Amino acid sequence: MQYSQIKALLVQAVLTVIASLSLIKNCQSLPQESHFQSLPSTTTITSQFHKQENTYKANMKLNELPQFTALETAAASFKADEKLHLRNLCSDSSRCAGLVASHETESGSKIILDYSRQQVTGETMELLFDLADKVGFTARRDQMRSGAKINSTEGRSVLHHALRMPKGYDYSINPEGKEVLAQVHEVRDKIEAFTNKVRSGEFVGATGKQLKNFVCIGIGGSQLGPEFVNEALRADAAAARAAEGRTLRFLANVDPVDFELCTRDLDPEETLIVVISKTFTTAETMLNARTAKKWILDGLAAKGITNAGVVTSKHVVAVSTAIDLCVEFGIDEENIFGFWNWVGGRFSVCSAVGIVPLSLQYSYDVMSSFLDGAHDIDEHFFNAPLRENIPVILGLLGVWNSSFLGYETRALLPYSQALKRFPAHIQQVDMESNGKRVDIEGNPLPFQAGEINFGEPGTNGQHSFYQLMHQGRVVPADFIGFMESQVPVSLEGEPVSNHDELMSNFFAQPDALAYGKTLNEVAQEGVPEELRQHKVFAGNRPSSSMLMTRLDAFAVGQLLAIYEHRTAVQGFIWGLNSFDQWGVELGKVLAKQVRAQLSSSRKSGAHVQGFNSSTSALLEAYLAHGK
Repeated sequence: MQYSQIKALLVQAVLTVIASLSLIKNCQSLPQESHFQSLPSTTTITSQFHKQENTYKANMKLNELPQFTALETAAASFKADEKLHLRNLCSDSSRCAGLVASHETESGSKIILDYSRQQVTGETMELLFDLADKVGFTARRDQMRSGAKINSTEGRSVLHHALRMPKGYDYSINPEGKEVLAQVHEVRDKIEAFTNKVRSGEFVGATGKQLKNFVCIGIGGSQLGPEFVNEALRADAAAARAAEGRTLRFLANVDPVDFELCTRDLDPEETLIVVISKTFTTAETMLNARTAKKWILDGLAAKGITNAGVVTSKHVVAVSTAIDLCVEFGIDEENIFGFWNWVGGRFSVCSAVGIVPLSLQYSYDVMSSFLDGAHDIDEHFFNAPLRENIPVILGLLGVWNSSFLGYETRALLPYSQALKRFPAHIQQVDMESNGKRVDIEGNPLPFQAGEINFGEPGTNGQHSFYQLMHQGRVVPADFIGFMESQVPVSLEGEPVSNHDELMSNFFAQPDALAYGKTLNEVAQEGVPEELRQHKVFAGNRPSSSMLMTRLDAFAVGQLLAIYEHRTAVQGFIWGLNSFDQWGVELGKVLAKQVRAQLSSSRKSGAHVQGFNSSTSALLEAYLAHGK
C-alpha cells in the first residue's frame, strides 16, 4: 500500500472519530425522560440514530465540519510548503495516474479528464469527497434528479436534464416523471414537424419564397446558449451540410447597431424571426421584436404585401409561455413553442429556446444528436461513482480552488475555434448560478463562493491574457482539446498538421503553468543577469486538461452538460441556491425609472429629478446633446 493511501486512510479515520464524537454529544442531549422509559427496540434505536445523523448533516454548516477545517489546513500547507509545488507533485507518476477520470460511450468516443496539475494530492481529494458526503451531496443530486423543488426561493424543480431524456426513458424516480416526459416530447415533436416544414419549403414566407434566414431574438440564456452551440457546429461536416444555404443570426443587444449589423444583408422575404421570451415582456427582447416586425412589414410592403396579419403569421414565431401576448403580437398560435418554469434561462438551450432556431439551421436530426450527448453526461453525472464522475471532480476542484486556496478567477480555454462562444455561455451559467452572498436559508456565507469566469480559444488567448496567468495572478484553468479536427489540414513540407500545431500548445501550456522556470534555470540558459528575474516563471499554477475525441453535435451536448452539472455540484457543496438569480433584478428596476425619465424629458421637457447628483448630472448631459 502506498504511503499516500495509508495517510488518506488515517485522515479518514480521524475525521470519522471526530464526527462520531459530535454525534454522541448530540445523542446525549436528548430529553432527560427518555433515559427512564422502557428500553426501546433495536429498530427504534436505529431509527433514532439515523434521525440524529440526518439532523447533524442538515444543521452543521459547511465551515463547521471537521473536513472543512482539515481542508483549510491542507490549503495552508500547499501555500507554504515548497515540497507541494506542482513541479514536485507532477514528478510523482503514481499520484498523476490516480488523478485521471475518463468516460467512454458505446460508440467509442472518449472524454479524459487529467487533473494531476491541480494543487491536490490523493489525500486532498479524499477530504473533498468526504466533505461532499457530509453535506449530503448525493441526496441533493438525487433530489434534483427526482424533481424535488430544490430552487426553494422560487418554489421550482430543476429539470433541464429531463429535456434530454429519450422517448421511453424510465423516469419513474420522479413521481410526475411520466407526465414531464410526455410534455417534453410533445414539444419536441412539434418542433421537429415545424422545422421540417420550413426546411423542406412546405412552410414559406408571405411572398411564397422559402425561408432561409433565421433571426433569433432573445437575451441572456435565450441567446448565449444557442449562439455557443451554433458556433460549435458551423464547421462540423454533418451540421454544415444540413445548414447549407441557410443563415442563423442572434439579436440580443437593444443597441440599434446590433439590429443593423444583424439584418443589413438579409432579405425580409426569406427571413423568419424567432422571438424568445418566457413572459413575452422582457424589455430589450420585445423592443427588438417590434423593430424586427417593422423591418419585415416594411420590406414586404415594398413587394406589395400589406396585410400585416398575414406577414407576421408567416415571418414571426415565438418560444414563450405567454400565448395570449404572442397571439396579440400577430403570431399564429400553432407557431408558439412552450417550455416550463423548471427550465432556468441559462439552462434552457436544450428546450425550445435553443432547439427551435438550431433545428431550423441544422435540422432536428442533428439537434437530436446534441440532446443525446447531453443525456449521456446526465446519466454519467447521476450514476457514476463520485471518484470517477467528471462533473463532480470538476466541481470539487472549483470549491477547493475558490474557497480554500482563495483563487477568485477561473479560465476556460478551449483549443478549438469552434468553441469561441463557449466561455461566454459558461460564464453566465456559472456566475449567475453561484455568484451569491447567502446560503439557501438566507444566511451570509462565511467563505468565498463563485468565481470570475473568462476565456478565449487557444491559441488566441496565449497572445492576450496568458502573460498574466504565467507571471501575474494565479488563475486556475480548464484546457479543452480534441483528438480530431473538424476541418483537418496538412500541408506538404510542414513538420505537423495544423491541428497538431494547435494541440502542441494544448499539451505544453498546462506544463508551463505548473512547472514554471526557476532563476537557476534562467541563469543556465545564459540570460544576462539584468534580465533574469524578468524571465523567471513561478509556476505552481493549477489547471485541468480535458481531452475529447471529436467536436460533433453529440460532443457539444456532452460538454454543455458537464459544465452545467459542475456548476450544480459547487452550489450543492456551498449550500446555496444555484438556480435563482435575484442579483439581476435591481438594475432592471432602476432602468425602468431612468426609462420613464428619458421619455418624459424627451416628450414634454420634464426636468431630471429623483436621482442622485452624479446620475442627474450625467442624464442632463445626455439629454442636452443635440439640442
